[in-house]
Amino acid sequence: MQTEVLLPLIGYLLLVFLLSVYAYRKRTKGEFLNEYFLGNRSMGGFVLAMTITATYVSASSFIGGPGAAYKYGLGWVLLAMIQLPAIWLSLGVLGKKFAILARRYNAVTLNDMLYARYQSRFLVWFASISLLVAFFGAMTVQFIGGARLLETAAGIPYTYGLVIFGISIALYTAIGGFRASVLNDALQGLVMLLGTVILLVAIIHHAGGLTAAVAKMNTIDPKLISVEGADDILSWPFLTSFWVLVCFGVIGLPHTAVRCISYKDSKAVHRGIILGTIVMAVLMFGMHFAGALGRAILPDLTIPDQVIPTLMVQVLPPFAAGIFLAAPMAAIMSTINAQLLQSSATIVKDIYLNTFPKEIKNEKRLAKISSYSTLVLGALLLIAAWNPPQMIIWLNLLAFGGLEAVFLWPLVLGLYWEKANSTGAISGMVVGGVLYALLATFKIEIMDFHAIVPSLIFSLIAFIIGNLFGKNPVQSVENTPTIYSK
Repeated sequence: MQTEVLLPLIGYLLLVFLLSVYAYRKRTKGEFLNEYFLGNRSMGGFVLAMTITATYVSASSFIGGPGAAYKYGLGWVLLAMIQLPAIWLSLGVLGKKFAILARRYNAVTLNDMLYARYQSRFLVWFASISLLVAFFGAMTVQFIGGARLLETAAGIPYTYGLVIFGISIALYTAIGGFRASVLNDALQGLVMLLGTVILLVAIIHHAGGLTAAVAKMNTIDPKLISVEGADDILSWPFLTSFWVLVCFGVIGLPHTAVRCISYKDSKAVHRGIILGTIVMAVLMFGMHFAGALGRAILPDLTIPDQVIPTLMVQVLPPFAAGIFLAAPMAAIMSTINAQLLQSSATIVKDIYLNTFPKEIKNEKRLAKISSYSTLVLGALLLIAAWNPPQMIIWLNLLAFGGLEAVFLWPLVLGLYWEKANSTGAISGMVVGGVLYALLATFKIEIMDFHAIVPSLIFSLIAFIIGNLFGKNPVQSVENTPTIYSK
């Protein structure tokens, strides 16, 4: 165990908990549901940019993505830049219209929005179950990434690191809620930016310069510096699939979409788009380029996901490594607290209150259920992450795809197609979700495309066909029922 590495990390975690305590005090002064799950919709542009970027950038971006770049080379760095428009797409497509409707309907969760738009309880139940199942897989990835960081960079055994990381995340999310999440995201976004730049500079210096590093990669395998990548992995179907999965499809991610209903005003969303895109560019390029160049310094890693934490220890002094260990840890923590919070919101708002609508006024009970559900989910995730795979990026992409296949078209078409109805939305969700599960489970590739591409195509077709057999639910806002109406 490396004490010099651990000390600054412990200090960082203490700062995170202090922000959570501050958020808890603010929460006790506001109405519970809006404050705990949305922070009273008070985010400014800088905080919005940082929270939506930090929520999107995860263990896959700091651990799995650089691990893939280490294995497949510079071509994967170009592939990673496909994600650059993700923030612009999320805030641009959903953004203002989504936030305006959320305020009209007093929506707190994504499923509140879906119910207000389509007025179908079956849709809410299906969406809730789909979200919880996919989030469980996505959060397991984050737990694995956090434990691997502590294992490789600080010398803590994987199982001990998993317990430490899991308990820390579950506690600070349960205590502070959404406000703690976004405040920590702002801090974590800055830490990620600083850590990425310094680590990349240190890696290039340690490798003897950029030219020497690329020459060493060429010696190991010329494919590492080719556009196609090692094993010729970057085919056109793969590139198209990746763009759909990690860029266009991000519009349908619930934990990203909920950020689009919690900002303060239009000025905040405009500033968030600009700042968020800049931050995304630096993080995506910096971390994946660092992973690719790491092959020149560490040519024989058996587990690619260990490249970033191993490089931190090797190219930085121990105390500095501890400080910048906070960067990937911040990425992981910011993503998992958003997903934990959204899962808790789904359990409380979309399942519990849908079953017992009169409990909406019992704020003490809702607060307890929210906190307990977060802690129980954290415990279950510890168990799921106990025996990790060697490369977590594939598991993370699997969970991403499942969420997108279910939520993308009901969200986008619900906003922009006035005649969209619940029959169409349910048809699209069921076909997209089931088809994606079957294709991904049995590893069936249609024309070499990832499962997300045919799933979204057939989901759209099912939505349009199903829409022909349903009734248009659009009505005045005053007469729109809430999820608690009987």
